[in-house]
Amino acid sequence: MPFGYVSPEQIMKDRADYARKGIARGRAVLVMTYADGILFVAENPSSALHKISEIYDRIAFAAVGKYNEFENLRVAGVRMADLRGYSYDRRDVTGRALANTYAQILGTIFSSGAEKPFEVEITVAEIGETPAEDQLYRLTYDGSVADEHGAVVMGGSAETIGTALREGHRDDIPLGEGLRLAVASIAAADGENDRTISASQLEVAVLDRTRPRRTFRRLADAQLEPLLAAQ
Repeated sequence: MPFGYVSPEQIMKDRADYARKGIARGRAVLVMTYADGILFVAENPSSALHKISEIYDRIAFAAVGKYNEFENLRVAGVRMADLRGYSYDRRDVTGRALANTYAQILGTIFSSGAEKPFEVEITVAEIGETPAEDQLYRLTYDGSVADEHGAVVMGGSAETIGTALREGHRDDIPLGEGLRLAVASIAAADGENDRTISASQLEVAVLDRTRPRRTFRRLADAQLEPLLAAQ
């Protein structure tokens, strides 16, 4: 056996460990269904660098990890959606097709020995005409795709936050209650039940089923404060 030989299994394990460590350093991002659509909540004090973005009419994107890497994926998704909608029909742009494209990109990069794996985890969400038609696709650094139901948590302390979130989540939860549940789950992740997260520390958006076509909208601090304060 040549000197310095490393098995393919060990190489892939090392690449996976590298990507997971980078993702775990990121602050949590939550995606969950609520009564009138899909809610996105991220602990993100920056007003310029977004973890949550619109992709198309009824599709949105949330990510955690290295900003420049998931921003490249977001831009690629917007271009693909615009091209497909222009060439065929706007209804032909689907979350499933976008998730498959991202899976191919991430899988190719992860398997390539020429570049490091992306330190990203992303969720593609598509809102349907009814709650039963809502779709959440979670993609990891190696291109794996999971069809999730109800809620997705990515980033640091994802397992702890996810457990707390799913305990209180239900399909018909109102927006305000869902937002407070998400924030409380993030705040309690480190065992600090008295930790307070203000509106200025949050990035929040929704895919709103009640809107006619452009369903994505961001919630500003002035809109978040009464929702967080209400009981």
